[in-house]
Amino acid sequence: MSTMTEVMTTTDAAGGRSGSGARSRRPYRPKYSSPLRPRKSVAFTLLMGIFVIYSLVPLVWLVINATKTQAGLFSSFGLWFDDDFVLFQNIYETLTYKDGIFLRWFGNTLLYVVVGAGGATLLATLAGYGLAKFRFTGRKAVFAVVLGAIAVPGTALAVPTFLMFSQLGLTNTPWAIIIPSLISPFGLYLIWVYAVDSVPTELLEAARVDGAGEFRTFFTISIRLLAPGIVTVLLFTVVATWNNYFLPLIMLSDPTWYPLTVGLNQWSAQATGVSAQPIYNLVITGSLLTIVPIVVAFLGLQRFWQSGLSAGAVKQ
Repeated sequence: MSTMTEVMTTTDAAGGRSGSGARSRRPYRPKYSSPLRPRKSVAFTLLMGIFVIYSLVPLVWLVINATKTQAGLFSSFGLWFDDDFVLFQNIYETLTYKDGIFLRWFGNTLLYVVVGAGGATLLATLAGYGLAKFRFTGRKAVFAVVLGAIAVPGTALAVPTFLMFSQLGLTNTPWAIIIPSLISPFGLYLIWVYAVDSVPTELLEAARVDGAGEFRTFFTISIRLLAPGIVTVLLFTVVATWNNYFLPLIMLSDPTWYPLTVGLNQWSAQATGVSAQPIYNLVITGSLLTIVPIVVAFLGLQRFWQSGLSAGAVKQ
C-alpha cells in the first residue's frame, strides 16, 4: 500500500513538473502594439512647404491676373485682385480675338496631342512589350540605341529634322509636328522595364498552351496588366506634346497651324515693335485656359498613375 502511494505521489509530482514545464514552454505571445507612427521631421516639412509654395505661387498669380483688365495688370498688386473683376470678359475676348484664332490653335493642339501622343504611347507599348517578353538577335543593340536616344536632347535634333522634312515637303503641315511626336524613347524604355515584372511569363505561356495567339494574349491579358504603365507614358507624352514649342516654331510659318504655345507667344510679341498692340490680359487668360486640360487629365488619370508607381512595392 505504501509502495502504491509512493508511486502515485511520484506520478503526481512528475505530472506537476511536466505540466509546469509545458506551461514554461508555451510560446510567448507578445501583445500587439499600436501601429508605428510616422516620424516627423521639421526640416523635411519646411522643405516640402517651400516646394509647395514655389509650385503654387505662379498658378495663383495666373488665376488672379486673369481677372484683371489690361490697365489693372500694371496698377495693382500681382498677387491680389483688382477692383474690376473681368475674368469672363477676358475669356470671351480671348476666344473671339481675331475671328477666334485661339480656338483654332486649341484644336491644332488637340490634334497634335491625340494623334502624336496617342500614337507615341501605342508604339512605345508595343515595342516595349516586345523587347521585354521576346528574345531575338540584336536585342542588346536595340537597348543601347534606346538609351542613346534618351540621352540626346530634342533641341539637338530639331534642325536636322527640319532639313529632312523640308526636303520631303512636309514643313508647314501638321505632319511636321505629328511624325516627330510619334517617337518616345523614354516611353519605350519605361514600358520595357515595367513589362518585365508586371506581366508574368508563366501567364503568357499558359495562354499560349490554351491556344491563344500573340495578338489575343496581348490585347486580352497583357494590356490590362500594363495599364498603369501605359497611363504613365500617356501622361508624359501628352504633357510633352502639349507644351512643345521649339519644334512647331521652326516647322510652321502659317498661323492657322500653330499650337497654343506658339500662338500665345505671337500674341505676347505684339507688345513690341513700332505698331505695338499689347494684349497681356488675353495672353494671361489664354495661358490659364491652356493649362486647364492638362490639370483635368492629371486628375482623371491620377489613380492609374499612383497604382503604377506603387506596383511591386509590397510583396505578399
